[in-house]
Amino acid sequence: MSAVSRRRGLGKGVGLAVLGAATMACFLASLASGSVAIPLSEVAAILAGSEVERASWTQIVLQFRLPKALTAALAGAALAVSGLLMQTLFRNPLAGPYVLGVSAGASLGVAVVVLSVGAGASRLLAGFGLAGDLALVVAASLGAGAALALVMAAARRVSTLTLLILGVLFGYATSALVTVLIHFSLAERIQSYLAWTFGSFGGVTWSQLRVLAPVLVAGLALAMATSKPLNALLLGESYAGSMGVSVARSRFQVLGATALLAGAVTAFCGPIGFLGIAVPHLVRSLFRSADHRLLIPASVLAGALVALLSDLVAQLPGSQAVLPLNAVTALVGAPVIAVVILRRRSLEESFGR
Repeated sequence: MSAVSRRRGLGKGVGLAVLGAATMACFLASLASGSVAIPLSEVAAILAGSEVERASWTQIVLQFRLPKALTAALAGAALAVSGLLMQTLFRNPLAGPYVLGVSAGASLGVAVVVLSVGAGASRLLAGFGLAGDLALVVAASLGAGAALALVMAAARRVSTLTLLILGVLFGYATSALVTVLIHFSLAERIQSYLAWTFGSFGGVTWSQLRVLAPVLVAGLALAMATSKPLNALLLGESYAGSMGVSVARSRFQVLGATALLAGAVTAFCGPIGFLGIAVPHLVRSLFRSADHRLLIPASVLAGALVALLSDLVAQLPGSQAVLPLNAVTALVGAPVIAVVILRRRSLEESFGR
């Protein structure tokens, strides 16, 4: 290995270490910040199982803030990786779960389960506990998978710009179907569903996290297994096939990973936009690399970091007010997307164009 290669590898390792340290710092800050400020030393004592000055702090951290922080980290990582997979698969710098209608498909799956028979469906799911949570994940994943399958079918026949327009149109169509379901639902379910659409990491309980976490870990593992085929696909499907890569199987793996990741996050946290499209570009800019063996773990860390930061801003530490999470992620993601559009020519080179 040459000195240049060693320096380049060290730089990547340092970058991952910095991302990991920043993510851990934001994770601890999310446990300490809120309407009730808790010193970091007390947070560390609570996590270690020691007694603290106020017993109520233990309940706040363990029952409310810790599951919310874990959910934010997992959801941010999942959305960032799903966006990275879609951008590479479609060789489109503007692809993402939200832009191409995948999140809309997942939202439709959740709406069908929860709103189709009014409040009765929600009580039924709540009564089943774990089975109800699994039903939401399955419905959202099927909706996301169906949307992604339609997008992949259209991608063979239309241009990149047309594909983006079709994604927007699909989002409008699914929103129309959800509106019809809402029209025939009860008032309390409508209010609950509208609150869900704003996006939140704080509504996930420990019992739900026991369903969400394994699904997201499985999706991330499946995504990591596609790193080498994705590297080959950057140079075109013909080249990937000549290198022994099964293009059809790789597409199926990407479809499955994206449906699991985007679907599960949407089911429990709502349709969170912009993270899936913005974070992969931030990672590429940071590491100056197209190697998915680096980009996928870096997206995991960066996605968790941005999600935790967004949640901190949304919580407005020191006050009782809470901003809609989607509003905060839009403020983070919109400038990134604007830069993507302005630098489109240079970004296309990262996708082998």
